[in-house]
Amino acid sequence: MSLFDSPPPDSTRPLAERLRPQSLDDYIGQEHILGPGKPLRRAIENDQLGSIILWGPPGVGKTTLASIIARTTKAEFVPFSAVMSGIKEIREVMARAEQTRRHGRRTVLFVDEIHRFNKAQQDAFLPYVEKGDVTLIGATTENPSFEVVGALLSRSRVFTLQALATEQLITLLRRGLQLLEKQATDELLEQIAVFANGDARTAYNILDLAATASDGREIPTAILEEVLSRKVLLYDKGGEEHYNLVSALHKSVRASDADAALYWLARMLESGEDRMYIARRLVRMAVEDIGLADPRAVEQAIACQQTAHFLGVPEGDQALAQVTLYLALAAKSDAAYRALNTVRAEIRQGVAEPVPMHLRNAPTKLMKGMGYGAGYKHAHQFADAVTGMECLPPSLAGREFYQPTDRGVEKKIAERLREIRESKRQ
Repeated sequence: MSLFDSPPPDSTRPLAERLRPQSLDDYIGQEHILGPGKPLRRAIENDQLGSIILWGPPGVGKTTLASIIARTTKAEFVPFSAVMSGIKEIREVMARAEQTRRHGRRTVLFVDEIHRFNKAQQDAFLPYVEKGDVTLIGATTENPSFEVVGALLSRSRVFTLQALATEQLITLLRRGLQLLEKQATDELLEQIAVFANGDARTAYNILDLAATASDGREIPTAILEEVLSRKVLLYDKGGEEHYNLVSALHKSVRASDADAALYWLARMLESGEDRMYIARRLVRMAVEDIGLADPRAVEQAIACQQTAHFLGVPEGDQALAQVTLYLALAAKSDAAYRALNTVRAEIRQGVAEPVPMHLRNAPTKLMKGMGYGAGYKHAHQFADAVTGMECLPPSLAGREFYQPTDRGVEKKIAERLREIRESKRQ
């Protein structure tokens, strides 16, 4: 019996194994590569699959997809674990694959956690992949560009699998409830899905534990809290509480209340909020509420997003906390934000005047003869690179949209802006 054969149902087996989809029609998620008409789906259904690398976080369906391929392919399917095998086992499998090919059959080799193989072990696959003795399917949670040898990578196509959405996990959990003959509220299923953070295996394990601990048919919230060893927080990623918490975080940062900002951030983290959503909101705060009062705020927020993405959960959460504190304590200014809104309002209400002739480019003689560029003053030819040339349309000449504050770096910017405006007037 192979890894992907279907033994009789066994209540002692993990719920994720008992509910593993048997076909692409039952498979949840990854529509970007497995939707109708997508190349990977066509290759699987037509049994024309080449060597591939499946890259994605845990619990998103890499092994399940391999099991579906095992059932649909006419090739000999051999599962292989990087944790359990070494060079000796690789050579034995490759020798059998070579013999199989001589008898007119292909071998599809599924290598789970291929990133755990060292360079020499990965190189051992290469000659057989090149000769076509095996079609390789590698699964990895790590970036193949760094963890898979270049020669093997160049002979494989990489498909990126994405973390499952909350709604997709809820669909899977409902299947689990049906198999377990249990009931649960939509709110409880959503809490499990949020906590699982895109990982179907984790979601199934939580549901299985909660079902086992429940005496009756209904799984109560209290049991879920015991299973998670934590309080189940009221949270709905698409509902009111989601927006309440992010609003509290944003307004605490704006009010320079570092302690409150940290508290609301932690509430969101503990509720399972998408870390990249939080990072995007922090970038927005840096632009909208701090602006030029501390130009480094945007740099810090972008660095935070990169760090949180690179480290993942939970290590990346510290970066989110660090930048939340930075933004809360930074000098505040919404002058740039207000200036842009003022200009936009002016444009929407007024007439879109043509660009003044002296600001237009004159790439041809005809355009130059028509006065394009006439009267233009090149700033670098003037003292302090400031001219008296008006760059706004005539009806808006002299308007001052940007009014900087006297807080943080913007205080110096305000002084410089006053010098420039006075120089232009003179």
